[in-house]
Amino acid sequence: MTMTDAEFVREIAQPLSGGVNDYDGLLKLIGDAQFVLVGEATHGTHEFYSERAAITKRLIAEKGFSVVAIEADWPDSARVHRYVRGNMADANTNEALSGFSRFPIWMWRNTVMVDFVEWLRRFNRDIDPKQAPVGFYGMDLYSLHASIEAVLKYLEKVDPDSAKRAQLRYSCFDHFSRKPQKYGYATTVGAAEPCEEAVVEQLIELQSKAAEFLSRDGDVAAEELFFAEQNARLVKNAEQYYRSMFRGRASSWNLRDRHMVETIENLVAHLDGSRQPKAIVWAHNSHLGDARATEMSHYGEVNVGQLMRERFGDEAALIGFSTHHGTVTAASDWGAPAERKNVRPALRGSYEELFHETGLPRFWIDLQGAGQIGVLQQRRIERAIGVIYRPETERLSHYFHARLPEQFDAIIHIDETCAVEPLEQTSLWDAGELPETYPFKV
Repeated sequence: MTMTDAEFVREIAQPLSGGVNDYDGLLKLIGDAQFVLVGEATHGTHEFYSERAAITKRLIAEKGFSVVAIEADWPDSARVHRYVRGNMADANTNEALSGFSRFPIWMWRNTVMVDFVEWLRRFNRDIDPKQAPVGFYGMDLYSLHASIEAVLKYLEKVDPDSAKRAQLRYSCFDHFSRKPQKYGYATTVGAAEPCEEAVVEQLIELQSKAAEFLSRDGDVAAEELFFAEQNARLVKNAEQYYRSMFRGRASSWNLRDRHMVETIENLVAHLDGSRQPKAIVWAHNSHLGDARATEMSHYGEVNVGQLMRERFGDEAALIGFSTHHGTVTAASDWGAPAERKNVRPALRGSYEELFHETGLPRFWIDLQGAGQIGVLQQRRIERAIGVIYRPETERLSHYFHARLPEQFDAIIHIDETCAVEPLEQTSLWDAGELPETYPFKV
């Protein structure tokens, strides 16, 4: 009797029960990898956040990982970093997360993040002095103006004359109402001169003064200087990013993902001491799954997963998530309120439908061990939901072709999932979306 595709997947799937040993096999698969990239198929699913946090806690506690880098802005994440390292500037986790005030707020201001940040703070408080404390960092590049302010604040403290020069250079952006998209458009159509030269000059000056600042202020200043330099680097890359937005998706996407990888590399280089730092990366599947295994490669797009594999080989482990149906926190348009939306059952021919047909509610698959088998290697469609979810155009908006075993080293499937709970709930989110079978139950 010939096995169906779903029966074959069921044979190789490793069920998840919610127990403490769920991810023993996954940690064994990760082995001694220096980088573990843990994705998500949406930006608003509770289980993706909670399971990712559970895996991350074990990597920190059992394998000595000391870096958590997330798809978020550097200045906002730096505030959380200071909190988990014991800084008392914020009274509680909610305050520490309050820097995440830009859309989509729920992405990092949600109940799972509160629990995880509190765990990090406790872990660092009770850590063995011989072990490196865990840091929390952002690797995105949207924070042009917040990063400018951070550079100026640092320089005003350590070198007022340098701060004045930086202020003059960064004043190039003053005419665009703190809206970098306006700057990008104006420079693209020739209505304004680019600020590229000014931001590069500022980064070079800051780097050239590094030794002076460190010798003057000692070890305490090392991290402050690194954070200031990272913000100046971000301003340089963000300036280029916003100009590239109007030249096509591939150009801006590639700049953004290259910046993320550059940030990870800079973090590891900065923290490198007697032991090589190990980093966990949180971002969407579309950033962390190898782009060469998806349609992205046809459009000239690269991503973090591809770049990390190219640079670090087996030192980078790529883990993805998927779901078949449930609810998700997402918006209907950019900047619109968060809604609790129904996630439609996955389309026929998708990996998600294949996993659903196994009948298993939760499981993970070692794609390194089973990846060459045709059932999984066969090109299928795969779903991706970002901060916007439009079920009415789902096939066009949210599906792409992929070869899963080449995209990830492991996949975690949770068949029915729930929307992540924002810290700021609106009546729109509370009400949720009526099920498609309303008012009937079938």
